[in-house]
Order: sequence, then structure tokens, then C-alpha cells
Amino acid sequence: MDLQLDSVQKIWGEAPHSAFGDLLRHNGRWWCVFREGSGHIPKQLDGSDDGKIRVIVSPDGNQWKPAALIAKTGIDLRDPHISITRDGRMMIIAGGSRYKGSAYLGRRPQVAFSEDGFNWSAPQDVMEEGVWLWRVTWHDGQAWGVARYGSAGGEKPEHPRRANLVKSTDGVNWQIVARLKVPGADETTLRFLSDGTMVALMRRATAQDHSAEAWIGHARAPYTEWSWSPTSAYVGGPNFIVLPGDRMIAGGRYFAGGNRAIPRAGIGRMTLNGYNATLELPSSGDSSYPGFAWHKNRLWVMYYSSHDGKAQIYLAKVRVR
Repeated sequence: MDLQLDSVQKIWGEAPHSAFGDLLRHNGRWWCVFREGSGHIPKQLDGSDDGKIRVIVSPDGNQWKPAALIAKTGIDLRDPHISITRDGRMMIIAGGSRYKGSAYLGRRPQVAFSEDGFNWSAPQDVMEEGVWLWRVTWHDGQAWGVARYGSAGGEKPEHPRRANLVKSTDGVNWQIVARLKVPGADETTLRFLSDGTMVALMRRATAQDHSAEAWIGHARAPYTEWSWSPTSAYVGGPNFIVLPGDRMIAGGRYFAGGNRAIPRAGIGRMTLNGYNATLELPSSGDSSYPGFAWHKNRLWVMYYSSHDGKAQIYLAKVRVR
């Protein structure tokens, strides 16, 4: 599989730091969501720079305008991901972190809904304190995700890292389906192949290595028995898309040439057994966390990067051969 970059453009950069987003085409429009803040994490003790969710919209992917700005007092809204519910509403799942200055205090997932993309319900708590439900994928009327708990490196023995496969029919009430036995389980994207096989791409962070190699897992219904394959790559903000013919393309933050001082945004072919970034998008430093869409035989990729002075949102179009 050959990936060729057709074009890339900056589509948003109004805030000091714009990052951690997602992309969706719905009802003939393009929708992009991401976090706006003063930096990678808040700094002000009074919470005045807590992250907010920006929603922007475009009829053609070229001209973008603001659609909504979602905020919640006392909560830093992070890593918003957008999907379509079983009844056709737009849904955003986001992390709801609490900080005092840059000191982390805790988190709980937040969910918001919209009929039109412009008017959104207030973010509401879901699941339990300490959970990170990073991304949701809808399939056959059910939402699926990986909810991870606990501390990444084992620095808090009373809160060991663990991850559960969870599902919901409404995006609010969730039930555990299976425990995922992956050391250092972290941010995870789930997708489905044409035969119903569920596939997972999982970032990992262990006590020995906070930038451990990603793992790829797959399972057949009822998704309680999983097979896992380590990759040779670190993948931050992992995402992938299933193209026609069950071809898979993945992407995320990676280290160019294996040098951990040079983070980049990259994408490449993924199989059930491995992944390698073969196309580097224009990027550097604080960057990546791609959102994918397939439209008119092109892969559309939104991501963020700070190569032009600050973290901003970019849209790339990629040919797949």
C-alpha cells in the first residue's frame, strides 16, 4: 500500500493551543472537533484557562467556520472525539480532567449530544471517577470503547493500570464486556472489519517505559477473547480507519528515526499483526492525534502540530494506492 500526500492546509489556530481532535463527515458537511486551551495542560490556579471543545464546520473541507464552543466550569475538557449515535445524533466523548494549576487532581468522562452540530447539550459525567474513555466507535446500534483506570507507571500502587472493553446503547450508561490484559493499556481506538471482527490499536505506557510500543488486538463476537500482537512502534493518540476491502491505515505521534527528541505525526498501513508509519505529515514537537475520514477515494486526515510556532489544526488529503 502506497500513501501519497496530495495537500495539507491549516484550518484553525485561533487559540494559543489547539490540539487532540477528530474529524467527521455527516449530512453533507465536514465537522472537526478539538481542544482549545492556553497550553498542553492548564496553568492558572483559578481554572480560567481550562480546555474547551471547539467545533468547526465546512461545506467542502476548504473553508471552515466556528459552529460551537463547549465548556464546563472547573473541568478541563480534553481529547474530544465525535461520532453518530444509533438515533442519528452527533455525540462527543471527552476527558473531563481537573487541575489546580498544572497539578492533576482527577478525571471523569464527559459526553455531549447535538441534533445539528451547532447546539450541544451541556457535558455530563459518565462512568466513574478516575476513568478515561478515550474514543467511542458505534457499530450495529452500540457504542464501544476502552475505559482505562489507574496510574500509568505504577507510581500509585493502590491504583494499578487496568483497561476494560465497555459498551453502551445510549452513550451515557455503560457496561463492562471484558477485561483487556494488556500491560500499560492506554489510549485506544476500536474499529470493525466487514465480518464483524473488532480490532484495537492501543497506546501503552508502562512503569519501565512511558513510550512503550503499541499493541494491536482483535476479537470476534462477543469480544471477550482477545489476541494481541506487539508492534515495533510507539503510537501516541492512536487512530485507524478501515477502508474498502478491509484495508487499514493507522496513525499517531511517532519518533522520526527512532529519536525520541523528534516527535512527528505519521500514518501508514496497519494489519492485525503490525503497523509502521511510512508517510510523515508536515509536523514537529507537540503534534499528531489524527482524525480520519474516507471520501471520494481520498483519505482525509486532521491532526495538530506546533511546527509553525504554536499548536494548530491541519487537514491533509492523502492518496492510497
